[in-house]
Amino acid sequence: MRLVALVLLPLLAAAAAYARRGARPRSAWLLGAAALHLGLVGSLWVRPARAVLGGWLAVDPLGLVVLSVVSPLFLVVAVYAVGYLATESPRGGRAFVSCLLVFLATTSLVCLSHHLAVLWVGMEATTLALAPLVYHRHDRRSLEAVWKYLVLSSVGIALALFGTFFLAAAQVQGRPLLIEDLLAGARTLQPSLLRAGFVFLLVGFGTKMGLAPLHTWKPDTYGEAPSLVGGLMAGALTSCAFLGLARAAQVMAAAGQAGFMEPLLLGFGIFSLLVAAAFVIGQTDLKRLLAYSSVEHMGLLVLGLGLGGTGVWGSVLHVVNNGLTKGLTFLAVGNIVLATGTSYAPAMRGVLRRVPFSGALLLVALFAVTGSPPFGLFVSEFTILGAAIGGGHPWIGGAVVALLAVIFIGMARTILEVLYGEAEGPPAAREGPLRLAGPLALAAAVLLLGLYLPGPLREMLARASLSLGGAVP
Repeated sequence: MRLVALVLLPLLAAAAAYARRGARPRSAWLLGAAALHLGLVGSLWVRPARAVLGGWLAVDPLGLVVLSVVSPLFLVVAVYAVGYLATESPRGGRAFVSCLLVFLATTSLVCLSHHLAVLWVGMEATTLALAPLVYHRHDRRSLEAVWKYLVLSSVGIALALFGTFFLAAAQVQGRPLLIEDLLAGARTLQPSLLRAGFVFLLVGFGTKMGLAPLHTWKPDTYGEAPSLVGGLMAGALTSCAFLGLARAAQVMAAAGQAGFMEPLLLGFGIFSLLVAAAFVIGQTDLKRLLAYSSVEHMGLLVLGLGLGGTGVWGSVLHVVNNGLTKGLTFLAVGNIVLATGTSYAPAMRGVLRRVPFSGALLLVALFAVTGSPPFGLFVSEFTILGAAIGGGHPWIGGAVVALLAVIFIGMARTILEVLYGEAEGPPAAREGPLRLAGPLALAAAVLLLGLYLPGPLREMLARASLSLGGAVP
């Protein structure tokens, strides 16, 4: 029953936190649920759990990899949230904590769902859980951001629902929409309906990921949401949306439809990198800058998936590296925004002198998020690049290198100005250990993944890549 507990535990904690009016009991429920959830996820690495509810909930290598990104990232964010709520008082504080816990429950449901309709329900529920958190300031700009987020996310998830219907119609044997039965009977799926289903699922889950040109909700949403919420969206929500797309790719590869699927993925990947490069240059809002960085990394994820072979392994590794690195970057930026009162880069100059610890973390995050050695993203990006060149797509490899260089220059120019520019404000307040502990832990993790990949993680990544029709380097 561990699989059911991974979903029910955060829901029960959310209800308990909402029922308590004191800040300390709510924080205790948040931290306790996050820690227990991570413990349950760790137990799945030691002893896999059997499928439950008729196979609707199960754990496989791909789902476990994504769940193992979501759970530790959420624990880090939960610790940060306790420090954040000690200095900030968002309207509806009870709802703030409860919505965070509901988000953990819904993302867990997505990771464990082996029924595509249940996975769709989980993705829709993530939208509803995060919307109140985006609207935390209750002003016109946050209302506009949450409205755009809800509308575009709802359109995307509706298209994913159409894709799910097409997949169900394509199936002629086995239990409807169950991953194991879809894969077992993949060769009997009706090709035209399967292809239509994949296109709808690509556009639908691509909208939730923030692939260009479906990314327009990201800059406003990330710009207005608290940075800890932005970290969850960029690190956990997009990983879950990628999982939904990867499930569809699993079926397509098993059905022998890779030739139809891969050009679409490559097109979305290259275009996302192009859009990110175009908008990163000259960007003056630090949180919006991170939104376009997220568009870049979503492009790399689908690019690796579209390249096949070792590119798939690179994509699965990139899910891990991107999730942890985005958490580090957003939390570091969050500390600086709290200290300076703005995310407008020209007004944040001299951060290394005003908030030295967070400034140093932001400097580390700059090199980590742009895929510089020795951080984890360098390894996954290099693997995807190698798959492009080794797979007979040198023009894709050249385009990726050029676009990544432009993105690095654009991000470095803005962030280095923030770090080393002439200070324009008074010394900032003390940063607080709770708001520093999480980013420090994530910085250590992304550095470790660039230097050494633990054996169990390497094995799980290999199994996840093989399940998607990929190869192991």
